Amino acid sequence: MCVRSKTTSAQYLATRFRDPTFEKLMDNYKNLVKVIAIQDLILANPKNRSVSIDFLRKFPHIFHIYYDPSKLKPFCSAINASLPVVADGLVRILSMSSSRIVPLRAVFKVWKELGLPHDFEDSVISANSGVFQLCDAQEPNTHLLKLVDGACNNGFRAAVEDWRVVECCKEDCSVDRMKMWFSFKHGYPPGMRLTKNFKAKVKDWQRLPYVGPYEVVGEKKKSKAGMMASEKRAVSIKMVEVEKISQHRKWFGIDLNIRDLFLDHPGIFYLSTKGKRHTVFFEGSL
Repeated sequence: MCVRSKTTSAQYLATRFRDPTFEKLMDNYKNLVKVIAIQDLILANPKNRSVSIDFLRKFPHIFHIYYDPSKLKPFCSAINASLPVVADGLVRILSMSSSRIVPLRAVFKVWKELGLPHDFEDSVISANSGVFQLCDAQEPNTHLLKLVDGACNNGFRAAVEDWRVVECCKEDCSVDRMKMWFSFKHGYPPGMRLTKNFKAKVKDWQRLPYVGPYEVVGEKKKSKAGMMASEKRAVSIKMVEVEKISQHRKWFGIDLNIRDLFLDHPGIFYLSTKGKRHTVFFEGSL
């Protein structure tokens, strides 16, 4: 955990350590964003979801044209088979909210990152009416997505809990198992200098008790870093734009600048500003 000096948020962002692996990925990812924009334009017109074949042929390294519809069946089957998995991810997101509710617009912001199909309102939400419920919100042009009472799976485990078990079971583990109880896996950017003072503060932070993301809030507060790490574990590609994920801040009880939260924990998150957007990665996702 980083301890901030008296600097502005912009200065804090500018002084962060760079990770060349993530920065290189973002250099190439900005090209994919352009392709996604074309896809969004096609899907935005439900009455005429078509595009010029000549246009697609200009980019054979991006678009694959199938003239035989039967060849698409394996892909369609794979998408249908993934629906229970993405529904489970959506349940996890709702389970991390103390009210078991998030605005539908917040889900729309990250539907690709969650691996949801573009018609998820029908294929996932409406198809699982015993799990999800849409409620009217007290504001125009949006609804609230609610987890139906009793639908929450209390058997959910945060991925970090499995990591702790593996670490404790290693023969060469020299750390007290009780000290590992609240620890998080850390992976720092190459070249980041870890001072003795920094290591000591991280060590103390690792021992702080907290309520897990799927537990009921009692006297202890949920770990803000643990909440966001768990949410990013629920998304498919382990990366998301900060602006998109900030839509969930209020519903997860995070009452601080979410970008600063990511910067405060460089061993858990990595923040890139490539491509005129702020993208956060879960460390260890590559």
